[in-house]
Amino acid sequence: MSSSVREIIRIGNTDLDGKKATLYAIAKIKGIGISTGVAICRYLGIDPNQKLGLLNDDQLKKLEWAVNNVASIAPKWFVNRAKDVETGKDMHLIGADLILYVRRDIDLERKLRTWKGIRHNLGLKVRGQRTRSTGRLGGTVGVAKKKAMPGAGGGSGGK
Repeated sequence: MSSSVREIIRIGNTDLDGKKATLYAIAKIKGIGISTGVAICRYLGIDPNQKLGLLNDDQLKKLEWAVNNVASIAPKWFVNRAKDVETGKDMHLIGADLILYVRRDIDLERKLRTWKGIRHNLGLKVRGQRTRSTGRLGGTVGVAKKKAMPGAGGGSGGK
């Protein structure tokens, strides 16, 4: 292969910029962050600062496998879905799977009418944040500004 940089590389059903460093390119995949990217690069022996487009095909196949199988190369506490409710397995979800599982979890909370589910239904903050002064909906309350009368304001009146 020549030393030219591949512009776009598809890993984890995501198009990644080949001109970026491997670490920051794979961090663009939903579910893979900087820490996970460092762990993957260390496991595979790839320089995290090397451009993604300069990796050879064999390294890209290994990188694709590692991104899809983070749960098998990382400890239990590192994955983003440890001890799944339905299967009991440790999983690390990426991309659309992550979005679907989060949505399914929220729907389950709503169905079970847990405190978090009720807060989700009402559109309120779920994780114990302050609501007295932030997160308000609707218009402002207080002094309303008077509307300017036509012809009374400064402007370039008919000179």
